[in-house]
Amino acid sequence: MPRLATKKILTTVIIKTETLPVMAEHDVVKARQMVRQWASEIGLSLVDQTKIITAASELARNMVIYGGGGTMEIQSLEQYGRRGVKLVFEDKGPGIADITQALKDGFTTGSGMGLGLGGAKRLSNEFEIESTPGQGTRIMIARWK
Repeated sequence: MPRLATKKILTTVIIKTETLPVMAEHDVVKARQMVRQWASEIGLSLVDQTKIITAASELARNMVIYGGGGTMEIQSLEQYGRRGVKLVFEDKGPGIADITQALKDGFTTGSGMGLGLGGAKRLSNEFEIESTPGQGTRIMIARWK
């Protein structure tokens, strides 16, 4: 007898969205402030706000230092009654040759501590990274209430 497989389809509604250019250090500060405001508006706890703000700060700073700047798109989401904040960081920089290595704590191509990508991943409920050497990097993180 044939078996019927079912797949759960998640419906996500975008409540609002905004894109911020992140080209310099003062834009990293703006990104942090925007994430703080949006996370507070959806009712994330102070701990969860701190986690998503810290992750956003690390990714925005990396984008400025290593990617030559780019954009941060922020979205307020609702999915089956839960609220969340989704951030997409995108640059046209040199890209990341070895993503697995770059996610390891202590790995750095600069003078930092090497906690940015791995730390951002740990601080997020969702994390996706796409990077092509010579074309740039796209990182998505999300935090849910």
